[in-house]
Amino acid sequence: MQFGYSELCLAHDPGSRHPESPDRLRAIRERLKKKHGVEYVESDSCELDTMAAVHERAYLESVREFCDDGGGSWDPDTTAVEETWDAARQSAGLACWAAEQALEGATGRETPFSIGRPPGHHAVYDNAMGFCFVNNVAVAAQHALDHDEYDVDSVAIIDWDVHHGNGTQDIFYDRGDVFFVSLHEKELYPGTGAIDEIGDGDGEGTTMNVPMPAGTDDAEYLAALEGPITAALTDFDPDLLLISAGFDAHRHDPISRIRLSTEAYALMSDRVRSLADDTDAALAFVLEGGYGLDVLADSVAIVHETFDGREPIEPDDDELGDNAESVLEDVLEAHDLEPELGD
Repeated sequence: MQFGYSELCLAHDPGSRHPESPDRLRAIRERLKKKHGVEYVESDSCELDTMAAVHERAYLESVREFCDDGGGSWDPDTTAVEETWDAARQSAGLACWAAEQALEGATGRETPFSIGRPPGHHAVYDNAMGFCFVNNVAVAAQHALDHDEYDVDSVAIIDWDVHHGNGTQDIFYDRGDVFFVSLHEKELYPGTGAIDEIGDGDGEGTTMNVPMPAGTDDAEYLAALEGPITAALTDFDPDLLLISAGFDAHRHDPISRIRLSTEAYALMSDRVRSLADDTDAALAFVLEGGYGLDVLADSVAIVHETFDGREPIEPDDDELGDNAESVLEDVLEAHDLEPELGD
């Protein structure tokens, strides 16, 4: 894979006790040293006008001023330092780079994966929250839609971070040209992402939330991807598919209760690759969360291995628990879909 990366993203340092630390990127880089075919690319930083296509300009300017004044605690979870504004611009720029590379034909072993930080999917139109200042994947999606050279009419975003991507949902909730899917742990921070949140106005039906119960495992996440998510996005037929790739649903991540294995990320990568192929969509990945350094690094590495030719190992047991199966049935009903679920 091609990994979008910049040392500038290390300068955002919210403190040694904060889970969203520069060590996340250092761990990923260290793990990828052992892998064949890894390429790093540094993009331009994102311009204010590009970010203002999905964020209130006054809000962005307030973040810049906050950082110029030395930063501090924006809210109890979200901390900035003087360098955070530049890191956020770079992180958004890397996400745009990933979208551009995909749309210019990068695929297979060249599939782009932006590993910028701070992450973005909690940043709403006019505010920062949940470690996020600029919604990187939303900026990238809008960037693709706004450039005639790419001929993009529709974008799909699959967010498999364990937390609901409330910011991305907020930005595109009434839009019909972006289909947002969030596969997350039910009732975890920020407490949004119910099944009946399906969009509004022109966007009615183009938001899909799949809030999985604590304890959900590999087979149940795969059933969500193969069932309602694939059915909905096949009908939507996007030109670009972006993955908000958080890795905090791993069973060894310290802040969640979903029970995914490292292999699950290979399997999910394989499924979204097939979905992109079937819909003739360009495909790119954008890093979100993941706070156990070893499992974050292992999970990113196995995504790379999947695109480098490794065949994922299917789970031995594909039986769905009653609670997870009930969630998927409710999602199907909310979106008037009828694909088959697992046995």
